[in-house]
Amino acid sequence: MTEQEVLAKVQEIVVEQLDVEVEDVTLAADIKEDLDADSLDVFEIMNELEDELDIKLEADENVKTIQDVVNYVKKELDNK
Repeated sequence: MTEQEVLAKVQEIVVEQLDVEVEDVTLAADIKEDLDADSLDVFEIMNELEDELDIKLEADENVKTIQDVVNYVKKELDNK
């Protein structure tokens, strides 16, 4: 899966979970600050990514931006 494909999947899930516009879900967007997500929202996004991509993601405090999520998911997919 390419980085663009991962980004598209992350955008799809974030838009659905947070009820935001896809244009707002940029690589630079801070999940909590820019997209108004709380810790539970982040947990739900990560769980949805796990389910849809059949990977295991640990709760990671270093995941702050959409770019962080994409990098983390891509790394886990590459290690699968």
